[in-house]
Amino acid sequence: MDLSTDHRGLRTLLLVHGFITLAAGVVLAVAPGLIPGTVGVHLEPSAYLMAYLLAGAEFGLATLSFGGSRLSDPQALRLIVWSCIAFHGSSGILEVYAYTRGVSIAIFGNVAARAVIITLFAYLSRDLG
Repeated sequence: MDLSTDHRGLRTLLLVHGFITLAAGVVLAVAPGLIPGTVGVHLEPSAYLMAYLLAGAEFGLATLSFGGSRLSDPQALRLIVWSCIAFHGSSGILEVYAYTRGVSIAIFGNVAARAVIITLFAYLSRDLG
């Protein structure tokens, strides 16, 4: 199958998604309090483990996205797309829950970004069968 024309939009999204999740992982590993601080969550050094664990998940998702950007097999791409949708969907739900527990309303910017990402993955994978 010709990768230059097959699922081009989805492969581009996976590549961009890979870079964004890689960047998030690096920031979480190097400056664990930076991303949580944008929504008013201040981590004590003893809680950095949470950011490190999330960084590990981001690195795994980046690897999955980069690898998926080079695939043409519809079944493999479906699995990758659903994994990304599950990650962002569950994260968005948990971010809304965090808001109900006192996290800043700024968290809804991240929830909206996740909704856009989910929509893009769903739309660009619609012809995978």
